[in-house]
Amino acid sequence: MKILLDLPILPLVVTIFAYQFGLFLQKKLKSPLCNPLLIAVILIIGALLLTGYPNANYQSNMQIITWLITPATICMAVPLYEQMKILKKDWKAIFAGITAGTLASLFFILVMCRLLGFDDILTASLLPKSITTAMGATLSGQTGGNEAITTAAIAITGILGNVLCVPICKLFRISHPIAKGVALGTSSHVLGTAKARELSELTGAVSSLSLTLAGILTAILYPLITLL
Repeated sequence: MKILLDLPILPLVVTIFAYQFGLFLQKKLKSPLCNPLLIAVILIIGALLLTGYPNANYQSNMQIITWLITPATICMAVPLYEQMKILKKDWKAIFAGITAGTLASLFFILVMCRLLGFDDILTASLLPKSITTAMGATLSGQTGGNEAITTAAIAITGILGNVLCVPICKLFRISHPIAKGVALGTSSHVLGTAKARELSELTGAVSSLSLTLAGILTAILYPLITLL
């Protein structure tokens, strides 16, 4: 067992297996709760706890996956380009929605952190929860936040958005593809955009644009918000 645990490739194999198992359950059960990433996270945490495998070693051996986050995010510009004509037509409404969503996210988190008595480190760590990991972790680290907490908050936000977007849209009768795209991209970054692409090409394109602009707006506003 110890020989197997010492293999550098083991974390990568386990991670891929866990995600593929999540995809299998999603196709088999067809439930929004069967999110592949959520299932993979649960399985990997369970494996680490059961085997006692050091988390630091796991993170170190998974750098190859981390390096792929940025180029994978950039690839989402492809559907954005394909739907450019439609996006130009409704750019005012899209930008207004992105701005409103970004401001609402930042101020809601700030207010809740103040009401709950969180310290400045935790507040700075939670504020960039709705943007991509690459941007959020960097912003958090530059302002004294904890990058690990930020990464966890971003992952949880994305998973919840991915899982709950369909029932929430049904509950509030949101049916317009552009409205769905703005909501998913602004609130749930890459994972929300992945779900948006499942809904329609237009929704995916709007979500890609939204996560990009929301990230830029957050980067501009975040240092100012942390001073409040």
